[in-house]
Amino acid sequence: MTLQFRLTEPAIHDIEEIADYIAKQSGLEQSERFLSRLEAKFAKITQFPNLGRRRDEILSGLRSLTIDNYLILYMVIEQDVEIFRVISGYRDVSNLFAEESE
Repeated sequence: MTLQFRLTEPAIHDIEEIADYIAKQSGLEQSERFLSRLEAKFAKITQFPNLGRRRDEILSGLRSLTIDNYLILYMVIEQDVEIFRVISGYRDVSNLFAEESE
C-alpha cells in the first residue's frame, strides 16, 4: 500500500520561499522544474518511506532526504508521510526543531 504525503504549514512556507528564490536567481522555468522534481521526490518517499537517513538525534522517527542543496525532513505517521520541513542543507538541523519549540 502506498502512503500519502501531507505538507505541514512550515513545509509549505519553506517550499514557497525556495521556489521564489530560484525564480529570482535562475528564472521561472528553473523554479517550476525544481517544484516538479520535489513532487517526484515526495512520491518516491511515499513508496519507500525508509529511503531517507534516520535523524533520531533530532527527533525520534524523523528522516531526511536530499534534493539539490536542500533537505526534506519527514516522518511516517500512521498511513501518511508528513513532510515537516524543506530546508537548506547548510542550516543547522539540530537547532531547527529547538527554534520552533521556543
